[in-house]
Amino acid sequence: MQAEVRVARIVEAIGRWRSGALSCSEAAEVLGVSERHFRRLRDRHEAQGAEGLIDRRRGRVSGRRVAVDRIEWLLEQYRTRYFDFTVKHFHERLRAEHRFELSYSWTKRILQDAGLVKRAPKRSAHRKKRPRRPLPGMMLFQDGSTHIWLGGRPALDLVVTLDDATSELYSAFLVEEEGTFSSLRGLAEVIGRHGLFCSLYTDRGSHYFVTPKAGGKVAREQPTQVGRALEPLGIEHIPSCSPEARGRMERVFGTLHKRLPQELRLAGVGSIAAANRFLAEAFVADHNARFASRRPSPAARSCPTPATWPRSCACRSSAWSATTTACATRAAACRSRRTGTGTTSSR
Repeated sequence: MQAEVRVARIVEAIGRWRSGALSCSEAAEVLGVSERHFRRLRDRHEAQGAEGLIDRRRGRVSGRRVAVDRIEWLLEQYRTRYFDFTVKHFHERLRAEHRFELSYSWTKRILQDAGLVKRAPKRSAHRKKRPRRPLPGMMLFQDGSTHIWLGGRPALDLVVTLDDATSELYSAFLVEEEGTFSSLRGLAEVIGRHGLFCSLYTDRGSHYFVTPKAGGKVAREQPTQVGRALEPLGIEHIPSCSPEARGRMERVFGTLHKRLPQELRLAGVGSIAAANRFLAEAFVADHNARFASRRPSPAARSCPTPATWPRSCACRSSAWSATTTACATRAAACRSRRTGTGTTSSR
């Protein structure tokens, strides 16, 4: 019925054009098509009559349409094995383990149409993000997140240390409760693998800073054990005043909440020790390969002036870590490994 009405409207518009009541542009506007398309319909009507105006493609099933059993297999995989995965994580697993060739957008639409995944609400424009540091090692984040990382166990704390310039995870491990020991453990892992860095950005937890008044300024004259460990290494400790100020770290934790528990479940991990081995041997490297930003371009590797980055050209060493920072003018980086200890030079 709709096709018959459409043909009748086109024939009427062509007739009014022939009588001079409408121009081509006016007839096209009446039909809701472009003037060029109206001319095509007019020529087709003159050559074939009303039969030429029937769109024979309407209602025809596409030859590229995915088979129904393929769609059912996809939905069954999501319902039974990947029920707690995000769509992106689910699609990556299908491509890696099942040689799935269809697109992420198609997969998301199928899951949404089946009611297995909710459609995300439209987000408003976000404030401009803080620019990353130009070089790796200039500033590191450290924070912990309490979450049910292992199924069947109480919530645990995941302590993560990452680089601001690249969002690369330098250290990640689970503990029963975040504190001084876990913070020092993360710092020791980072320095042991990558060398010293310039500054550490953290929240104002009691193991990081002493805050005499809630919500007030930190007491720099009363350093914690973490502060005492950072001071002789020349690492600046920067306190954060709000979660929004640590937005980059919060977004990384959002990704980890949606991926790490699922990966631990599929790997059959049930203990903290096994989970930490899985993090060190498999997950962290895979996460960095997928989500770490590209290294800064050579154009960004210029030596900062002493006024803006006085620590960049200061060479320090520590017998405890057996590492040393590199001079930015020579290595264009804030950290490097060293096999032995050396003398400490002044700033």
